[in-house]
Amino acid sequence: MSRKWARKKVLFVLSLDTEEEFDWNGDFPQDNCSVENIDCLPVFQSFCESLGIRPTYLVDYPVAANAHSAAIVKAIATSGSVEIGAHLHPWCTPPIVGPNTERESHVVNLPLDLVRQKLDALTDVIKRNIGVIPTVFRTGRWGINSDILRILMQAGFAVDSSIYPYYANEYFSCMESCDRPYWPSLENPDVPGEQREIFELPVTAGFNHPDFPFWGRIHRGLSSPLLKPLRPVGLAWRTHALRKIYLSPELATADDMQSLLAAAMAANQPVMHMFLHSSTLLPGRNEYTSDHSDRDDLYGSIRNVIAYLLDNADVTFCTISEAVAQLKSGFAGYLAPAQAAR
Repeated sequence: MSRKWARKKVLFVLSLDTEEEFDWNGDFPQDNCSVENIDCLPVFQSFCESLGIRPTYLVDYPVAANAHSAAIVKAIATSGSVEIGAHLHPWCTPPIVGPNTERESHVVNLPLDLVRQKLDALTDVIKRNIGVIPTVFRTGRWGINSDILRILMQAGFAVDSSIYPYYANEYFSCMESCDRPYWPSLENPDVPGEQREIFELPVTAGFNHPDFPFWGRIHRGLSSPLLKPLRPVGLAWRTHALRKIYLSPELATADDMQSLLAAAMAANQPVMHMFLHSSTLLPGRNEYTSDHSDRDDLYGSIRNVIAYLLDNADVTFCTISEAVAQLKSGFAGYLAPAQAAR
């Protein structure tokens, strides 16, 4: 592989949706949520520290409300090498209003007054039990809109990380979202705008070729109902002609994540943002790790990605807020300081 971009300066962020474990193919749990997976966090944190990673734990209500799990997160928070943010799961954050269907599991589909009440409950319990006032946020099940962005700003959040590039379902879409860090427009948070109060740091997603927006359009074309019987997306994947890849050890192999990183660096992406769920650390209670061998493989995949980055780039490990601060200061020329402060 060409090394013409060797030693490119990049920021590496790892965010963890720190939440209850449950059967994702079943009903959404509204009470008595199990947070046994949080017992796995101290080992995970030690693993991250051994690699230099500074995780951002995006904590949801059941984790922060449970005395045992909150104490674990609070102890990790005192290390100084992590950040604690907020993660809103609508189905288990009070007030609970009626049953929660697939549609209502996406925050963007809730009444705004209900979102405000749930966000207040979430931030209050994090502050009370973990001792942190979170300024970084991610919606449950991804996606953001103008109204919720304004609610976050009013609540004092400085960074959102709810954009899931190149994905859409019948309940929300990030298909047209910006795939790199930006100041989101208050009229359309999927694209950059003029406001300078809240920043957007998407997770890293794209393809095994640079110019992700171009290949995103190609991938959508191949996914059209007209071509579906020919299965062109599957053929493109099998032949490596075109692969849509997410920087997550839950969704991609180390080799595919390395291909994504190579393409992202060639396209001058400044931040490599990996993500996963805390429940994945508890084998047998999620859809990604069935046993301890699977979990060992997941750790190994993260280790291999970090080794690849260190071999091919000048890496700075950051929490989400630290990465945004670097970008605002003009990291690698990505954002001019004057523009950042405007």
